[in-house]
This record gives sequence, C-alpha cells and structure tokens, in this order.
Amino acid sequence: MVSKQACLKAAYYSLNDEAAFGHTWPDCSPLDLNSNCMTTSTVVSQAGILPGLPPFALAGVRLFCLLLCLSFFTGKTFAQQEPQFTKYMFNTLAYNPGYAGSREYMSIVAIHRDQWFGWGNGSESSGRPVSQTFSVHSPVSKSVGLGLNLTNDKVGAHKTTFVNASYAYRIGFGKGTLSVGLQAGALSWSANWNELVFKDAQVTDNAFNNGNPSKILPDFGAGFFYYTDKFYVGASLPHLAQFNLRSISGAEAELIRKWARNYRHFYLTAGGAIPLEGETLVFKPSILIKTVGFFPEFFKRGDLVREIGAPTVFDIDASFLFSKKLWLGASFRSAFAAFIKKNGKSSSFGSADIWASFLFDKGFRLGFAYDYPLSEIAKYSNGSFELMIGYDFYQEVEKVNTPRYF
Repeated sequence: MVSKQACLKAAYYSLNDEAAFGHTWPDCSPLDLNSNCMTTSTVVSQAGILPGLPPFALAGVRLFCLLLCLSFFTGKTFAQQEPQFTKYMFNTLAYNPGYAGSREYMSIVAIHRDQWFGWGNGSESSGRPVSQTFSVHSPVSKSVGLGLNLTNDKVGAHKTTFVNASYAYRIGFGKGTLSVGLQAGALSWSANWNELVFKDAQVTDNAFNNGNPSKILPDFGAGFFYYTDKFYVGASLPHLAQFNLRSISGAEAELIRKWARNYRHFYLTAGGAIPLEGETLVFKPSILIKTVGFFPEFFKRGDLVREIGAPTVFDIDASFLFSKKLWLGASFRSAFAAFIKKNGKSSSFGSADIWASFLFDKGFRLGFAYDYPLSEIAKYSNGSFELMIGYDFYQEVEKVNTPRYF
C-alpha cells in the first residue's frame, strides 16, 4: 500500500539517476518510494581565484567563485533533480553558460531522452523520466558569445522546464581561451496529482487536496569554460537560486518544505582530442561530474550512510572520430558511493552506455545513445534511449573548414 509519506516524497522528488539509487530501488515501486530512497547531505567548500586576467574577466571569475562558495553553505541537500543526458558532450551549454560561442560558429542541437524504457506499463504515465533539451549559441564578436537553452524534464507527477539566455565573455589565456559565462531565465514547475494512483480509501493530505500546484520562478547561473584545440575544462552552477516549490500549512508542512525544493547542482567537466592517425582517426575522452552539496561522500556530515541520497555522479566517456564523419563512443556512469563501503555495503553501479553520431554534409548531425543499467533496475526496464539532431554553421564562417571536436 502506498503510504501518505511515500506519496509525498514521490510527488516532490525528481530522482532520475540510475547511479543515485540503484542500491535501494528493488524496495521501491513506481511512485511508491520508501524512506531509503531519498536522504540528505551537508557540505562546505572553498574556491580560489584565477590570477592574471583583465578586470572584466577577473570580476566574472570572482563572481563565479563567490557564488560557488556560497552555494555550499546550504544545509541539507537532496538527490539529483536535474536531468541527465548520455550525450552531454554535444550540449555543454545546457549546464555551462561559459560554453556559449566557443565553437566559433552558430551551433544548434536538440536531444530527447527516454529513461527506463518499458518501466511499469511502458508509458510515460508510469512515472519514468522523459527529458528534452534544446540549445542554440553563437559568437557575436571576437570576445562575446550568446546562447539560448531550453530543458524540459517530466518525472512522475511533476514537470520542470528551464529557459535560459547565456552571455559569455572570452579572452585569450595561455595557449587557449577562457570563457566566463552568466545565464538568466525562468524555471517552471508543476505537479499533476491526477497522474498518481492512490490505494488509500480516502486521501486527506492537504498536499493533494489543494489542486495541482505550479510555480514560475526566476533562474540564473554561472560557469567558466577553458579550451584549446586539444583539451577543455569547465565548472558551473547552472541554477543558483533555491526556492520552496510549495507553501502549505498543517502538520506535514515542514516535511513538504524540506522535500518540495529545487537544489543547486555543481558540474565539473573535462575532455580532449588526441589525433591517432592525423585527422583520419581522433580519440576523444571526456568526463562529467555532477554533485549536489559538493562531494558529500568525502566531506562527512552526520550519518553519511543515511544521508547519501544525493551522491556525486560521474560519467566517463571514450569515443573515436573516423574521417571527420562517424563518431562511436562508450561511457560508464556511476556514483562515487559505489566505490565506498559503509557498514559493509556500497551502492551498485549506474549504467554502461554506447552511442554513435554521424556528421552529414553541410553540417547536419544525427546521433543515438543506449544506456544499459548495471543495477537492479535492469530487471524492470529495457534501458534508456537518446536521440540527437543538430546543425553546425561552420561552412558559413571564413577559415573554418571542419567542425570543432568539442
């Protein structure tokens, strides 16, 4: 039977990383999450300042680092709320505004993700995550890049949409380019309780009897992206503001306020391009790390076993580009918690992924990805799928004869 507390948690919690809860999912059914499925974590960290930058760029970096420091003094944090994409390396703007304009030409990309295909009755109404992201960005001058990103995420009974415009200021730094970016926009959140199936004879919780809630909130973020022809590294906080998504009174008000919030996610990314046979064969490794609360596994606060519901998740990817046309890759996703035993137990791994992309003439791109879960979720789903389409206007730019590697 679905308890009231379980329904509350399911309704307010957008838990959509295989790695984040592979160790507890067998005890949970769709929209019936027990207390082991979601927990809390606290952390504190510090950030430094890059030296030797012009005043404008230095101010941007200082602002980013200040926001980074402040973001870690947040008390309790919860599990990953923002959607994940296996082909993250093809839409960096979705999580780092500093990426805007870095490709030196206009670039458009859209990705659709269907997670845990076959879960429940196989339809979207079963509560499995379904996500889309779209972005367009371009340099508008030698030092300025602009971008627009839209991300939509449907998990369980609730839906979240982000719309953000990005501004990036780029300067030469060492052998590469340092881009400091800011973004601003809006967040739309809504819940449709009609999608929940109650087994209780009568539902009396205020949370479900006051209509379908919705919120439109301001959203802003910051990030930096440093790149050369051979490698890149970046860090970002794409959604800095934290808001309560519900305002409700009653005995369960405190529980609702704790769970019904959007939380900051911190991203670290790095990658490179290594020619193996000139431009005929290029090896491209990359990594993306996403954390809520800044690495709670390594900065223990309280009972870490109980509070590990927001684990740090990483994606490691290795791909090969053949003749500037065909891109084949494989990746591994997991939480760091899978390698850390607590009380003799550890989390299970996340997923093993394969993907392919093809670059057609005139700049058109098409890609596909498949994730195979390495946890108990594999018993209940057929994995996750992604479809990507994109277009690069590199032929419109003088002296750019081929698309960039990243």
